[in-house]
Amino acid sequence: MSDTSEFDGLLDFSKALEEYAKVSDNVLEEEEKIAQDFVKDLLKLPSPKSKISKSGYTHLISTFSYRKKSKEIEIGWGKYYGPMVERGTVKMRSSHPHLVPLWDRNSKRYIDSFKKRNNL
Repeated sequence: MSDTSEFDGLLDFSKALEEYAKVSDNVLEEEEKIAQDFVKDLLKLPSPKSKISKSGYTHLISTFSYRKKSKEIEIGWGKYYGPMVERGTVKMRSSHPHLVPLWDRNSKRYIDSFKKRNNL
């Protein structure tokens, strides 16, 4: 004869799987919501005074955005040299990271908002 506690454990496991299945149906939508929050925070970063004053110039900080690319979300810069500023180059004395430090500071908040939206 089987123990009823084993059966209860299987029911709990089944319920947990059902909840995860609900979330997995809209994973891309949830990733997009997290990306929106992250980009919103990136755009709030202070823009250092630029030495460029020509018309039509947009500061690197003001170009952060995200885009859907098949089954993933990409977050990045609207200027080609964004990754070079973020990681540095051989000719730069130091890098000036924006994405990684902000993500490290706020990732728990993004995950908590995800859990709250999905009742996890």
